[in-house]
Formats: sequence, C-alpha cells, structure tokens
Amino acid sequence: MPSAKVLESKKAMVKELADRLNNAQAGVLADYRGLTVEQDTELRRKLREANVQYTVIKNSIIHFAVKEAGLEGLDSVLEGPTAIATSSEDVVSPAKVLCDFAKDHEKLEVKAGFVDGAVISIDEVKKYASIPSKEVLISKMLGSLLSPIGALARTLQAIVDEEATPGHGSSEDAPAEDAPAEDAPTENTPAEEAKAAEEPKAEEAPAEAPAEEAAEAPAAE
Repeated sequence: MPSAKVLESKKAMVKELADRLNNAQAGVLADYRGLTVEQDTELRRKLREANVQYTVIKNSIIHFAVKEAGLEGLDSVLEGPTAIATSSEDVVSPAKVLCDFAKDHEKLEVKAGFVDGAVISIDEVKKYASIPSKEVLISKMLGSLLSPIGALARTLQAIVDEEATPGHGSSEDAPAEDAPAEDAPTENTPAEEAKAAEEPKAEEAPAEAPAEEAAEAPAAE
C-alpha cells in the first residue's frame, strides 16, 4: 500500500492536471510509442513553438484528472503510453501539430481529444487539424482589411506620378489665344479724328508742264 507521502504526491499531480484540463481550450491525447529520441525531440519543439503544453503522464493519474475535469469520455482511450497536448490559447494548435506530425511519422497515434470541455473523436480532431492556425487566420483577415487601403494608396500614387510628369498641364497643352488679324482695319478714336481735321493739308505740288509747252520754249542763246 502506497505511503501517505506518495498518495499526497499523486493527489497533487491529479489536481494539477485537472486544473490544466479545465483551463485548456483544447487538448489531444496521443500514443507516442515507436518514436525515436530525435523524432520525439522534434515533436516537442514543434509543440513548444505553437505554445502547446505536452507531457507524458501515467494513465492512472489521467483517469482521476479527467474525472475531476468532467472529461470522463476520455477513459476509453487510456490504454498504453499516453501523452497529452493542451493549449490555453486556441482550439486548433494541439490537433494541428500532432496530426501533421503523424502524417510523416506513423508511429504517432492520435487517440482522442476535447474542445471547450467536450470530448471529441479522432475524426473530429482531424477536422480541427485542417483549420488554419490563429496566426494564419489573423494574417488573412488583416490582408482583406488592408487590400482596399492598398488599392487606394496605389491610385493616389498614380495621380501624383501623372501630375509630376514633365509637360503635364504646361502651356503647350493650353488653347492658344485668338491673335488679332494683321489686316484688320483699326478705327481711330474721336480725339484722333479731331486732331487730324485741324492739321493743314500739305500743298499739292504743281503738276508737270505738258510736253507740248516744253517744246515751244525758246532755246537759250
């Protein structure tokens, strides 16, 4: 029979795991048997990068913890070694990382999972794994929001570039003003006409003598 110290230690482990399950948005149970040390290290790294907590726990501890957390439906998969991956940030990461890793490493077997306090089957775990991660969804949302802004910025820049083009809006493009006709007669003002009337007319030069009179003049001696 285990000592009181051992029992207290197990109770503390059960409570810690139960609290973790209660605070998690989602979690996945998996059988890791057959993975090499290198593969297990790689899996843990991927889970850590996704902010997923991953631990290997005895089934006896898990049994009491899931009961305390109201996830008794997970009891049916507590056979063989069991690892638990949980996330307190989103419902996709645990399923996505484990299922993606299992595609290349057949030794990793996904058993079941839970989301928001409800147990889900393996098929449901795979459906969650197919959902884009939170970071990808946020990126797509930001992209859709910024797309109209980017289009507006490009349009405004095109207008600025067009205005800055040499010759754009210069006098060459402006319609020429109607120039006064060179042969158009000019009208004198009343003052100019009065001045012209007061000026004496120039004496007319005497007309040349007729040719016949010039011939009859006596020649000089």
